[in-house]
Amino acid sequence: MRDDSATPAAPPPDDAASGIGAPPAESSSIRVASAPFSSPAAAASSLSGRTVFVMVFLPFALGHFLSCLMRTVNATLAPQLVAALALTPGELGLLTSAFFLAFALAQLPVGMALDRWGPGTVQPPMLLLAGVGALAFAGGHTFTQLLVARAVIGLGLGGCFMSAVKAISTWIAPARLPSVQGYLIAIGGLGAAAATLPVRMALDYMDWRGLFLWLAAAAALIGFLIRALSPPQPGAARKPALLDAMREVYRHPAFREMAALVLVPHTVFFGIQGLWIGRWLSDVARYSDNAVGYLLYLGMAAVIFGAIAVGMITEWAGRRGVQPIRVAAAGVALFIAVQVGFVCNWRPSYQLLSVLFTLVGTVTGIEYTIVALSLPGALTGRAATCLNLLIFLGAFAVQAGFGLVVGCWRPDVTGHYPAQSYQAAFALLVLLQLPGLIWFVRRAGAIR
Repeated sequence: MRDDSATPAAPPPDDAASGIGAPPAESSSIRVASAPFSSPAAAASSLSGRTVFVMVFLPFALGHFLSCLMRTVNATLAPQLVAALALTPGELGLLTSAFFLAFALAQLPVGMALDRWGPGTVQPPMLLLAGVGALAFAGGHTFTQLLVARAVIGLGLGGCFMSAVKAISTWIAPARLPSVQGYLIAIGGLGAAAATLPVRMALDYMDWRGLFLWLAAAAALIGFLIRALSPPQPGAARKPALLDAMREVYRHPAFREMAALVLVPHTVFFGIQGLWIGRWLSDVARYSDNAVGYLLYLGMAAVIFGAIAVGMITEWAGRRGVQPIRVAAAGVALFIAVQVGFVCNWRPSYQLLSVLFTLVGTVTGIEYTIVALSLPGALTGRAATCLNLLIFLGAFAVQAGFGLVVGCWRPDVTGHYPAQSYQAAFALLVLLQLPGLIWFVRRAGAIR
């Protein structure tokens, strides 16, 4: 963690201290400073690039991988869950979105804990809690039992991404943050991809209950790795009170501008990608479960490419004087255009629409880069807290609300809901996102 009064410093001249994959410094051992670090660059200079990768990036990225896998796995398991519990679209949406609600409720206490004790101390017990939730889900037999278990999973995984962001913000120089955070989001994309076709293949050898037993074991193992490998956190100055810190974050002009433009699209991306894209491919496009699993896999694989591309484009644009918020605006416009294709029920290529949604939607992850580069370092954990709180509350509302809209129509004799139900739901989402984009365009034009 960094001193409250510090401002982001320029990256150190030693490339080994500037980020992932840099050549190792003369010594790969951790050098503990005698005083608190005053900047990300100072913290980064205490670890070689190789050590940062092995002890900081890799273990926390595995936690984010697991979080994304468990967040999106219900999109693949939906047919089995519906068959086992006779769920309506509204119940399926509520069951799956319980993850987001619990995830959001975890943000405030986790953000405080990260700033006080550091991600290496906070994250392992939370992963153990997620493992307990996975065990409960594997043993659940009623809708209520699975709902509670799903919420416990979300609560336990509520710190995975924030911990990773806090760790890399501490140990990696600011100039490298956009690309390294892009790699982190790409690892999350791998996790989401693992929740599609690989999970579908695993179901040939086990049922969904057995799958969750394996996920529980994975959560415990990753928690152990983080505890064993995470380096000791740099000393930190006294933090402001929670409410004061939250007010400072929400009042910061960069945070408010970013939230107005990107927040709603990000909630749409999380809420739809984690469940309803798969149901749309089944109900509207009428693809088989195997075909849906394959298309979901392609879509999640596209997240990996998209996340890395967004990081690279942001850095490239920054070198040419283009602010990340303008990159975000262009991406949000494309994302809304893709959703208009769903509204119009664009028949020429249902497959292309489903993949484009996840590919273009990755631009919403640029929020974390904007926050990390714009706010004081001492507020990094709580800034991520504020952002995640809003994102996952919104994702809960989107995922549950989408199911309620679709459920306003009756299914046919085969159990498929009509295209009109999805068109109406996507149209509502587009109407919710347009005001933020229009406001930004008008404001940008006024500034010129």
